[in-house]
Amino acid sequence: MGAQRPEGGPSTSTFASLRVRNFRLFFAGQFVSQVGNWLTMVGQTLLMLHLTGNGVAVGALVACQFLPVLFLGAWAGLVADRSDKRRLLLIIQSSAMVQSFVLAGLAFLDRPPIGALYAVALAGGFATAFDSPARRSFVVEMVPRELVNNAVSLNSALMTSARIFGPALAGLLVSTVGYGWCFAIDGISYLAVLGALAAMRTADLRAAVPAGRSKGQVREGLRYVASVPELWIPLAMMTVIGTLAFNFQVVLPLFVVRSLGEGPRTFTLLFSVLSAGSFLGALGTARRRQVTLPMVVLGALAFGVSMTVLAVTPTLPMAYAVALVVGASSVAFMTSSTALVQTRAGADMRGRVLALQSMVFLGSTPIGGPLLGAVCEVLGARVGLLVGGIGALGAAAFGFWAVRRLPAGPVAPLAVG
Repeated sequence: MGAQRPEGGPSTSTFASLRVRNFRLFFAGQFVSQVGNWLTMVGQTLLMLHLTGNGVAVGALVACQFLPVLFLGAWAGLVADRSDKRRLLLIIQSSAMVQSFVLAGLAFLDRPPIGALYAVALAGGFATAFDSPARRSFVVEMVPRELVNNAVSLNSALMTSARIFGPALAGLLVSTVGYGWCFAIDGISYLAVLGALAAMRTADLRAAVPAGRSKGQVREGLRYVASVPELWIPLAMMTVIGTLAFNFQVVLPLFVVRSLGEGPRTFTLLFSVLSAGSFLGALGTARRRQVTLPMVVLGALAFGVSMTVLAVTPTLPMAYAVALVVGASSVAFMTSSTALVQTRAGADMRGRVLALQSMVFLGSTPIGGPLLGAVCEVLGARVGLLVGGIGALGAAAFGFWAVRRLPAGPVAPLAVG
């Protein structure tokens, strides 16, 4: 049986996908879990900054969180293509829950060993490497084809709305009860997503036929991406932007503490404002029924301009206003590129294609995180933001050039409804 159709048939409503029971369960469980994930991500960053006071150390922590994505991403995507994604996610989320509780145990120590914190962050990175392609390709299987873009956009809205509440709650917990409770609550939050996955009606899923086992399947995925402009152009842009611009965990705390002279709690508030902008941007894109390459390029352009403006913002109130635009433009780029990749990739290749996107987005963090941390240490956090803005502008320029060079006709709007 295909994916369950929403009551009343197809709709262009912003929340149309939530009429589908399986997606509604997924959405609710993921929201609770993603808020918990942000407790851990922000808590880890602030704990490492507290223990070391060093931007390079913070960058190295972020690198550990995403290094496995860089090295295992392509294989993890193949595993997703070969697997029952719901069952695979149950295994991955269970292992991630254990990792959060181990991290909580370390944080409750008087002086947590820094090496152990890096090791646990690396273990969490392995879970991320397998979770990202499985979870994102599973979104497509829960809804009818005409609602794929809506579901992708709502999933982006979910991720960004979690960033509104998660960092602010993390700042409150750190300042009142300590770092350990951030990680303990994250561990408990995994029960929501595990319960949602267990309660789904498997007969209603529009499951892809699992890819068979043969030699050269990873290379096959790479050749497939290289042959489709709607795939390789956004992925090339994402490589640059993921490396230089999407390093908010490293640059923003240093910008708030050193450039604006504020404390960690202000960082979590600024991050929440940025995330609020992302949430609004994701809701705006949810109504689109088609995605094009020019939309991806415009998103990158707006992101680059707003990041550059944030780099020269002199005061905290102005930073809040600009951060709202940074959030909206960043998710406009991210959502449009993700929707384009998810709708253009063939069902038997989707896991590998999305894994490749995770590799160039999350997997570029082990390179960009330490690099931006070093830039901030030597030249200041404002220069770190400026590097991100210039990188996004460069990616937009490349995208514009690449689209202009395509033969007339083949890059048509991809209607998903």
